[in-house]
Amino acid sequence: MERNQPSLTGRAAIVTGAGRGLGRAEALELARHGAAVVVNDFDPAGAEQSAADIVKDGGQAVASSGDVSDFLYAESLTKLAIDTFGALDILVNNAGILRDRMVFSMTEQEWDDVLRVHAKGHFALTRHATAHWREQSKASGGPVYGRIVNTSSEAFLAGAAGQANYAAAKAAIVGLTTATANGCARYGVRANAICPRARTKMTEDVFAGFEAPAEGMDPLAVEHVAPLVAYLVSPAADKVNGQVFVVHGGMVILMRRPVVEERWDSEQETFTVAELETALGPYFDAKIPHENFSATDVLSMRRP
Repeated sequence: MERNQPSLTGRAAIVTGAGRGLGRAEALELARHGAAVVVNDFDPAGAEQSAADIVKDGGQAVASSGDVSDFLYAESLTKLAIDTFGALDILVNNAGILRDRMVFSMTEQEWDDVLRVHAKGHFALTRHATAHWREQSKASGGPVYGRIVNTSSEAFLAGAAGQANYAAAKAAIVGLTTATANGCARYGVRANAICPRARTKMTEDVFAGFEAPAEGMDPLAVEHVAPLVAYLVSPAADKVNGQVFVVHGGMVILMRRPVVEERWDSEQETFTVAELETALGPYFDAKIPHENFSATDVLSMRRP
């Protein structure tokens, strides 16, 4: 059977944090596949440069600088796409910041800033985009074309020790993604999350000990990630919804949802502490030390 080709011709997209790094690579990739792109970045110069490069290559783009966690600004981005290109079909939430510190040293501001930009920023754009698609669907009497790719992180999967704020924000994004996928599928919306590993200005300290190879493509190059995003927002990925992918170095990993490891039932109406100790104690005594909900094995995966 012939597969749908991942063409984005005639589609309009918003990509946040697209002035440089991963967001820029994603915006350029979508444009190469035919999408018109609203390029957002907090830095006006970065947004303008990425948009100019898309136009220079024959694509359509408009720049907008602003804070994605600002609810009204997020609404204005959706309106900008619709007013400029006549539609909004694709949302790629990428914008983010890092404020790394051990949890016992983290300031309230460092916590609030990271949760605001990542979690609220993803929510604000998602809220306005899905409201638009729901309204379109109700007006047309059927599903429309809506695609969302959210940016989570392996820091959430592995419980990165020095990134409590970042890991918490990225966990929230996965919850937002699956709730959006389940709640908006009837309107034609598909929402998925990626956990990219990429060398950018934001992650230069994180990957400081991993130098790019002298020859060949850097396994941490942003170009490994952008094609997956272009695929997920294309018609070819219509059956992909509510999924979480890890992507880097020429490798894409589909994460499985959590599974039940063990179950205990009280022999009475409810558990007592003593009964819980009798039931759970031996199990955890025999369990491998430090083996918990953190999926640290994902961090060790490499391309064969």
